[in-house]
Amino acid sequence: MTLRRYRHDGRLLTWRARQHRKGLQHETRGLDPTQAPFWHTERYNWLTGAIFAVGAFLFMTGCVLTLISQVWEALDPTTINSVFFLGSIPFTTAGYLQLFQAANAGPFAPARPASAISSGRIALIGWHPESPGWLSTLAQFVGTVAFNLNTFDAIYDPSGWRAQDLVIWIPGMIGSLLFLISGYLAYIEAGHAYWSWRPKELAWWIVFVNLVGCIAFMTAAILAYVPAGTEPAWVPVVGNVHLWFGALCFFVGAILLMRESRDSAHR
Repeated sequence: MTLRRYRHDGRLLTWRARQHRKGLQHETRGLDPTQAPFWHTERYNWLTGAIFAVGAFLFMTGCVLTLISQVWEALDPTTINSVFFLGSIPFTTAGYLQLFQAANAGPFAPARPASAISSGRIALIGWHPESPGWLSTLAQFVGTVAFNLNTFDAIYDPSGWRAQDLVIWIPGMIGSLLFLISGYLAYIEAGHAYWSWRPKELAWWIVFVNLVGCIAFMTAAILAYVPAGTEPAWVPVVGNVHLWFGALCFFVGAILLMRESRDSAHR
């Protein structure tokens, strides 16, 4: 369930799962924004978007440095791979912030009082398999951890195609696959359908742009496979461009996420 319309005290209200878990719909739960728990505040949502933006920017920087190195061979691969690893850390941090938020969002309840939201035990991860938002944030967080391994192992660049595929390519594929699953679940949650077109809604644009980024990361991961023999020179270049484009989508989505938090606070 991602959308519900109901009447409360004579008012027709609309409950949306994504806005609910992010604390963006104060009017549908009877909660003054000033009484919201810290994970449902404008600052928390804005900070999450800002951290995502930093990670995406570092990935974009790493891609640009890689392209420069592929053309002129002027940069040390260890330095470039370190930039990617530094970028994976903000991704994991922001990914966990979203997972923590989803773990403590609570179920649908018309116009719940503040005490019903802020009281009780705080969950670090939670267990809400019926919630596409929680499943999305869980898949995303685990995916970011896979990228931590992928980018860290790339710093030391093991020799041999088997070792590279085992410690670099496989974690990258796992992370990209989990990102793709996460992106589509978030798309379902915001669009309330398996396929939707809601260009007038900021939330839809956020998840749509991120889903496009996840697809680009997936294609980049496939192209990153290291074969036993030689491969065409265009393959790593195209893979790197796809990775850059995916990071750009994540950067745009993060900026829109920051804007969404501000817009919600001034309603």
